[in-house]
Amino acid sequence: MRLLYLGDVVGRAGRAAITGRLADLRARLKADFVIVNGENATSGIGLSTEHAKVLLSAGADVLTLGDHAFDQRDLLSGIEKEPRIVRPLNYSKAAPGVGARVFDAPGGRKVLVAQVLGQVFMKRPFDDPFSAVETVLKKHPLGGLVQASLIDVHCEATSEKMAMGHFCDGRASAVIGSHTHVPTGDCMLLPKGTAYMTDAGMCGDYNSVIGMEKDEPMRRFITGMSKGRFQPANGEATLSGALIETDDRTGLSKRITPVRDGGVLHTE
Repeated sequence: MRLLYLGDVVGRAGRAAITGRLADLRARLKADFVIVNGENATSGIGLSTEHAKVLLSAGADVLTLGDHAFDQRDLLSGIEKEPRIVRPLNYSKAAPGVGARVFDAPGGRKVLVAQVLGQVFMKRPFDDPFSAVETVLKKHPLGGLVQASLIDVHCEATSEKMAMGHFCDGRASAVIGSHTHVPTGDCMLLPKGTAYMTDAGMCGDYNSVIGMEKDEPMRRFITGMSKGRFQPANGEATLSGALIETDDRTGLSKRITPVRDGGVLHTE
């Protein structure tokens, strides 16, 4: 199976890139199943129910979230009505929605998608991500009822993401990092067959500071003072992520390739 994962969608530029280019990208890459992290799609912070519908209609099979999961308050009820949105496993025991779900893929195949939040350098003390993932992996072993599984690990610290990759090695098809909005150059197959990338990057305007217009972040770094809110940059977005090819029999990965489409990071 060919799984396409795209990193954090940021603001209007990211949404426009998804709606305008995802269908073509999916066809060119011959992707069977598409996972998109949408947690910054609405004004750069959170995901509204309306914008979730936009991303799903554009060709995403599943949307994952992150630490800003419910910053757009309408998603508290919207996620209960839309099973194709997955929030973090360890966000809160009282949070609506689920942190892992099995989805249908072409050919009668099944794909598990789960997301977990890291603890290191995060603003809130989330529950232990490793025990949360352990429970899900034990319930959905590869080679059983699922033909592939992808864990979206939403963390600030690269070391925590790497630890999660090795923790899941041989038990998940892929562990892909999100949250920092900067794509890393370490796509690899771990020793037991799990595809890994520390951060997929963002689907947003890279002529920015992690997707935001440059002036306000620079002002805060230089002066230590704020003048206004962060605003998403609205230049042409790069779609950033990874393409993972798995073995349907074992569920393990055969290869992982970085994806960069359009914008300033376009490599073709």
